[in-house]
Amino acid sequence: MTQKMRSMLFAPGNKYELLQKFPKIQPDIAIIDLEDAVPDSEKQVARENLRKYAQEEGKTAIPTYVRVNALVSQHFEEDIRSIPPQIAGIVIPKVNDASDIERATQAIERSSVNAKILVGIETVKGLMSVQDIFSTASVSAAYFGAEDYIHDLGGLRTYENDEVLFARTQIGISSRLFGVPVVDQIVADFSDSERFMKEAQQAKSLGFTGKLCIHPSQVPLANQSFSSTPEEIQQATELLKVYDEAVANGTASIVHNGQMIDEALAKQARRILKQIID
Repeated sequence: MTQKMRSMLFAPGNKYELLQKFPKIQPDIAIIDLEDAVPDSEKQVARENLRKYAQEEGKTAIPTYVRVNALVSQHFEEDIRSIPPQIAGIVIPKVNDASDIERATQAIERSSVNAKILVGIETVKGLMSVQDIFSTASVSAAYFGAEDYIHDLGGLRTYENDEVLFARTQIGISSRLFGVPVVDQIVADFSDSERFMKEAQQAKSLGFTGKLCIHPSQVPLANQSFSSTPEEIQQATELLKVYDEAVANGTASIVHNGQMIDEALAKQARRILKQIID
């Protein structure tokens, strides 16, 4: 069964009381953050909390990932050495090119950690190298970090997201080419559910499989946005029934509910129904 990545919830590693809430919130993936959410003075506390959390019985029943500090950081190597065997994945932020993945993989192998690698596309270099990064065998998934990307670009973040449309489109295309699932940017204002839902629908239309969450309230919104609705499932079921009957009768296109149905639309319907199985 394919691991769902509709919701990926971050919690700062130095706040143990927040880590303990993961099992109740039930995101598809829980991410213990050692990077941006943790000040330098608290890095060691965050690592100790990571080990403590992983050792508590039942806590890692939800797939738990760790976001380490960037490769260029003085904290990267120690972060990798601190990862316990119960951790399912390692999030490498601000990846610029395929050589970064090679360096990260070597560090992980030296520490004998057996975990998936999820990469952050958060820089202009990273975006321009995204196909090389996604073609690397050790990369299992990725996320787009809009805030860091726009900072690196020297641009401005807007409600409309026009400034990140090109980046999100390129990442979605690369996801399809290399079979690497991608998760969309955060919504920093966690009180703005309308914006979150709007961005999630945009991301879904661009090929993303989920959304980063920074607050528990965003998790059900992400899960809802990246799941097929009962109406979509019913429509897909009815469409395939009519289409399959048409094919059995010797025609590959038919009018259904005022719409011309052909193999392209049938493929979309099959994908919706496959998601239920997965």
